[in-house]
Amino acid sequence: MSLLKEFKEFAMRGNVIDMAVGVIVGGAFGKIVTSLVNDIIMPGVGVITGGANFSEFKYVLQPEQVDGVTKEVITPEVAITWGAFVQTVVDFLIIAFCIFLAIKVMNKLMRKKKVEEEPAPAPAEPTKEEVLLTEIRDLLKQQTGKN
Repeated sequence: MSLLKEFKEFAMRGNVIDMAVGVIVGGAFGKIVTSLVNDIIMPGVGVITGGANFSEFKYVLQPEQVDGVTKEVITPEVAITWGAFVQTVVDFLIIAFCIFLAIKVMNKLMRKKKVEEEPAPAPAEPTKEEVLLTEIRDLLKQQTGKN
């Protein structure tokens, strides 16, 4: 029974719950970015490249073999789908950039909050040398008549 209790304590810690929320939000954010790449950015890139769809770009290693009579595929095509890879790389770069911006904004807010919360440090007490020099300065002012 103690194993179950330990697991419950572990699962209910703030860090684990925060991490779970982060994973869920990250998954949803990934879907949004994938849609942005597939539905908005890549069609624009396709227009620029002459109407090409990157997800269809591939290097065929072995073409598919089809039965001439039944039109049934005997052996499927073997290809390196490098266009889909390019699309995934663009997807990753956008996600990484968005995360970078989000962390940058969060760090800026945290620094601003930290500065607001921290009171100004009290001035340091003068050292013995500074006290002695102040006394000497005051004595010199008295001797010259400049009060």
